[in-house]
Amino acid sequence: MEKKRKFRMTDAILTVICVVFVAEAAAPVAAIGNSQYFWWIFMIILFLLPYGLISSELGTTYDNGGGLYDWVTTAYGHKWGGRVSWYYWINFPLWMASLAVMFPEMIGIITGKELGTVPSIIIELAFVWVVTLIARTPTADAVWILNGAAVIKVVLAIGVGVFGIYGMVTNGLANPITIRNLLPSFDVDSLSYISVIIFNMLGFEVICTMSEDMENPKKQIPQAIVIGGLIIAIIYMFSAFGIGAAIPTSEVSTDSGLIDAFMLLTGKSGGVFISAVAILFLLTLFGNMVSWSTGVHEVAAYAADNGDMPAVFGKRDAKNNMPVGGVMVTAVVASIVVVIAPLIPNEDLFWSFFALNLVMFLLSYVPMFPGFLKLRKTDPDRERPFKVPGSDGFLKVMAIVPMVLIIVALIFTAIPMSLDSETLSATLPITIGAVIFIILGEIVTRVSGKKSK
Repeated sequence: MEKKRKFRMTDAILTVICVVFVAEAAAPVAAIGNSQYFWWIFMIILFLLPYGLISSELGTTYDNGGGLYDWVTTAYGHKWGGRVSWYYWINFPLWMASLAVMFPEMIGIITGKELGTVPSIIIELAFVWVVTLIARTPTADAVWILNGAAVIKVVLAIGVGVFGIYGMVTNGLANPITIRNLLPSFDVDSLSYISVIIFNMLGFEVICTMSEDMENPKKQIPQAIVIGGLIIAIIYMFSAFGIGAAIPTSEVSTDSGLIDAFMLLTGKSGGVFISAVAILFLLTLFGNMVSWSTGVHEVAAYAADNGDMPAVFGKRDAKNNMPVGGVMVTAVVASIVVVIAPLIPNEDLFWSFFALNLVMFLLSYVPMFPGFLKLRKTDPDRERPFKVPGSDGFLKVMAIVPMVLIIVALIFTAIPMSLDSETLSATLPITIGAVIFIILGEIVTRVSGKKSK
């Protein structure tokens, strides 16, 4: 019998980087100006570090493979566990569809030709189903994809930083640094970036769902989270500084991605170099989806086994035990979104699907932090291979602050901050969509629970 391949420590660290690190994250945040440095440091200290430490303790203490769902269910019961598993899953097909629509645009940059609607849909569907086929294989067997995507992400992010610093050295600072503009702004636009930064720091719990593929998960999980988290923080700051130093704030669009940043830094809109960057960027999208697919569908399958999600999510491949039921449901939902997107008259309405994915995703994390405190109190004698140090008061602060930051991010993402027509048209679809999916989740999890009983 062939011996099953196991994660090495290097694999675990690179998987953390692949899951959590988003290479194009620095460019949009740079649009707020020099105060971005404050927000990056602020969020790294008050969100990334506490979240990473709490995930390490929960992931090594409650290591049944259910991840976020398992932790919340143990703390608050099956109703809350079902809600979390639904929020955690429903965001994924929306996110997959959002990434799929990038492919025709990137291919247009590479080929210099604009694609029509039908070819674009075919390419987007191809992305969805190629990811689906890869996601049906065990994570350890596809680890080369995760490792490769992680390396590419780091190379692209460092490249943005290097080009930015070169531009600063040759042309001077594009945005002069003063004490005043380094201080944070608390206007609506600046605060809305909290959700973007938090989104780009989430995912540590995904590595916990891969414990069965590890040689020594109780040791590898906390080390991978701590080391991977530090590497991610350093690279985020480096690439953010490069962009902020070389590109005037007024020229950085709020929806700029990695390709836009390279175009601005090099002064080119095409050519071999930009095409190469576009190809590498597309490869990282596959890595994003494959790495997240394992975590999301393992959580959904675990919840289905416990009667908190529809039974189809618990269906596994007889040969490799992968949760193929959830993978296929995700592919179908993402395909439907991709196909109906061109029929929506307002293009911004489709892009609100990404914001809706963000809202549902953030909702799934809210109970995790108070759940950590409750489990410390109600289950004090359980062996904790990794235990977050500190007094009870310190632990309360460390858990409550990230939770509050997520709630603030949800408010500024899903609730209109003004009643003007532009704000309402951009935000109301997100608000309505979130309410619909929350209600749908209540129905789905309640029906699943009754069938299980």
